Amino acid sequence: MTLTDLSNGFRDDDQRRRVQAVIHDRLADDREPQECRYLMRFWWQLCMSYQEVPMKELSLNVREPKLAVLEWLISAIRTSHDEIDEWAATMQEAFPVIQDRGFRAASESNS
Repeated sequence: MTLTDLSNGFRDDDQRRRVQAVIHDRLADDREPQECRYLMRFWWQLCMSYQEVPMKELSLNVREPKLAVLEWLISAIRTSHDEIDEWAATMQEAFPVIQDRGFRAASESNS
């Protein structure tokens, strides 16, 4: 399944940025570097019309339940703007904000 159509599925840039914020803030955990790398490639895919990351690579590198969350998002993007809004609202309740440990460690070492 190609993911090159995702960037066209959002109501507007605000909706896309909201979805990207959920992925960045709630799914991409730097304690899991390989998974985080693929989640951020998917994050980038939401802006691009070319293939940044294929679904097969996501399946190999993103574990459940996050993979199921991405599959739901892809379906929502291809279904309706309201589905995207529902996805974003549900994810904000289901996943806590992740603390960026790498950024915090770099900030503390510069103090």
